[in-house]
Amino acid sequence: MWCARKFIGDEPFAVLLGDDVIDSRVPCLKQMLDVYERCGGTVLGVQEVKVEDAGKYGIVRPEYVEAGLYRVKDLVEKPRPEEAPSTLAVLGRYIIEPEVFEFLERQEPGAGGEIQLTDALRLLAGRQSMYAYIFEGRRYDVGDRLGFLQATVEFALKREDLRKPFREYLEGLMSRLPAVIEDGA
Repeated sequence: MWCARKFIGDEPFAVLLGDDVIDSRVPCLKQMLDVYERCGGTVLGVQEVKVEDAGKYGIVRPEYVEAGLYRVKDLVEKPRPEEAPSTLAVLGRYIIEPEVFEFLERQEPGAGGEIQLTDALRLLAGRQSMYAYIFEGRRYDVGDRLGFLQATVEFALKREDLRKPFREYLEGLMSRLPAVIEDGA
């Protein structure tokens, strides 16, 4: 994102992290653009996560606005579960106001020894409106091996050109499963 700042200039911009794939009837970014057009400010795509998973994500301290929409009062990057301000996790979709670059420029490394977007967003939230929107859709973490496999299988079964042959393959695999597992062990 930092490398793209000269192309972004003074315009709001979207960030879509590649390890989060979202399957939804209305594209996630379209849902968020609707919120941006209505409310302005930075919009973060969020969903509820289990409290024990809070340490994997940026977590929002929310203030209720309306069903599915919260004003961001604060953000915490990868908190310990007992310190998480909520279970609303930022999940790889953002519409960000360009002022964030002022904070990124001065940002010190945070969690994991990296410069964290969440830390810059936290400072931005103290200066201007920021919203957390619970987007509709199923999120797959394709940066995780199991999530990648789940997304691959489920998307393949949704494709008309792949559904029948892939389903036949899966059914054949399931009938041979004990042998497949034994051979793999």
